[in-house]
Amino acid sequence: MAGPAGCGGTDESGGSASGVSGTVTVFAAASLTESFTRIGKDFEAANPGVRVTFNFAGSAALANQIDQGAPADVFASAAPKNMQSVVDAGDADGAPATFARNQLVIAVPEGNPKGIRALADLTRPGLKVALCAEQVPCGAAAVKALSATRAKLTPVTLEQDVKGALAKVKLGEVDAALVYRTDARAAAADVDGVEFPESAGAINDYPVVVLKNAPNRSGAQAFVAYVRSDQGIAALTAAGFQGPERR
Repeated sequence: MAGPAGCGGTDESGGSASGVSGTVTVFAAASLTESFTRIGKDFEAANPGVRVTFNFAGSAALANQIDQGAPADVFASAAPKNMQSVVDAGDADGAPATFARNQLVIAVPEGNPKGIRALADLTRPGLKVALCAEQVPCGAAAVKALSATRAKLTPVTLEQDVKGALAKVKLGEVDAALVYRTDARAAAADVDGVEFPESAGAINDYPVVVLKNAPNRSGAQAFVAYVRSDQGIAALTAAGFQGPERR
């Protein structure tokens, strides 16, 4: 899954793309909202005349939309499983490339009023916890992390993407949620992120690919190259992502 994606008029250093124009439509995992919005603006600045539009949602929902023919140029998933469904359907142009990695933290209201320090604390009687649904990457990662302990957790809600789980904490509807480190960091004004060791065994790789029926193929190739460039990786790292694992 980690092979290089096709590159258009943009080099690996993120330089200005020659001949790239029009709109680039990117379907991206909800956890990429802040970082890809930043990258999109930087890409537009480096490529005058280009406009980047985003559809942010759960990776499973995005993969289904693509498989059903939704017009898009690029797909960035929060896990290889959802990307693989797009590849298996014949909707990918070339091999997806892993561009970032992410792991979970326990999101709690600012100040951590319940004193949550470990994953096992989430099983306390009366504690309300939100998780992502298992079919989306943040939910699959949560299941994997929880399986590493003997803790039996019954969430009060299962959300369709990580932003939904985080919103429950921000609104005070739950006491905690398992979300990505990057999402907790982006919401640092409202929530604290509690690290826990089991998350190291449930790290998600993020793959990206140009789509086979991309309306703007050259723009898609240039955007993927920019995401993987030094500038793109720097923006992702600043948001709390880990760089792709080198093989």
